[in-house]
Amino acid sequence: MLDELIESNRDEILKRARTIVAQRCKAPTSGPDLDSDGDNGKAGIALFLRQLVDRLQDTSPSSGDLAASAATHGSHMMREGWTIAQVVQSYGDVCQVVTALAIENQTPISTAEFRILNRCLDAATAEAVSEYERERDRTVTEQGTERLGFLAHELRNKLNSAIMAFDMLRTGKVGIGGSTGGVLGRSLAGIRYLVDRALMEVRLESGLIAKERMHLWRFLEEVEVTATFEAKHKAIEMLVSCPDHEAEIEIDHHILAAAMGNLVQNACKFTRVGGHVAIRARTEGGRVTIDVEDECGGLPRGTPEALFKPFEQRGKDRSGLGLGLAISRLGVEANGGHVRERDLPGKGCVFTIDLPLADPSNREKAASA
Repeated sequence: MLDELIESNRDEILKRARTIVAQRCKAPTSGPDLDSDGDNGKAGIALFLRQLVDRLQDTSPSSGDLAASAATHGSHMMREGWTIAQVVQSYGDVCQVVTALAIENQTPISTAEFRILNRCLDAATAEAVSEYERERDRTVTEQGTERLGFLAHELRNKLNSAIMAFDMLRTGKVGIGGSTGGVLGRSLAGIRYLVDRALMEVRLESGLIAKERMHLWRFLEEVEVTATFEAKHKAIEMLVSCPDHEAEIEIDHHILAAAMGNLVQNACKFTRVGGHVAIRARTEGGRVTIDVEDECGGLPRGTPEALFKPFEQRGKDRSGLGLGLAISRLGVEANGGHVRERDLPGKGCVFTIDLPLADPSNREKAASA
């Protein structure tokens, strides 16, 4: 009886399951992980329903076949951005829908049928979750190895340039103020940038956020010192403005400075020689916005959100890891803010950091304590 109910209402079961998913969260509501059979009929809730019917009719495939398809289902869900809780819920939704349909159609479910249903759900859920975790671990390991490899590659390149420039300067045939000295300076600055970014990543991933209170203008002053050095070799004029000298922010200084450094370094990288990069801060309504405006010629076509994806790069200059903007976003968010972008077609673009100002009452309380 239960097998006939599932067989005749298969499309309705899938439809209701999708509706439950959509109501619960903003997870994907279609695709191979829910309402189709995946690649060549090897995965998906639809295939699980067929296997369940086979079990109920005692013509089922072996338990290994059901486990294999559930494992593929879990792997697909991980790659498509589902959470592990949603993996479990996707099978629970099937049980919920099938039970509701049985009640609506006054179809009795025998004890034996209910046991088969539960055993199949348990087996499929366990295998899907296990494969989800294995796939996630593989992905994390691969991404970590790739990031480490890129970092080592970039450090090696900059160290080689610095050593070459140093060897030439040591001979005394060229002066420190010439182009060779410039190569050495840029290489050392690049190494510092890579190390700062790597340290920021470590702090973010380990949750080591140590906030301190400081004046906004002083923070921007430190950014300007580093930014000016970055811009000098391209004859870029750096403009920094902070009208409100009383404004204070409560931040993890090292993380936010590295995040700002990434944005400024990116601005200098894509701005034409002899151009301008502007850093402007303004305060309003308990928040501060810091604009980093460049003259890159405008953002490339496509979704601006893609700029914040790891290993994404824009423009003709493909040097670097393509991690700066992605890590900058994480650094700003760790300080309670967010980053947005604005295109200036034909001219450049603006990346804006939006942060809360420090609560002035906290300073007053500290002063009275």
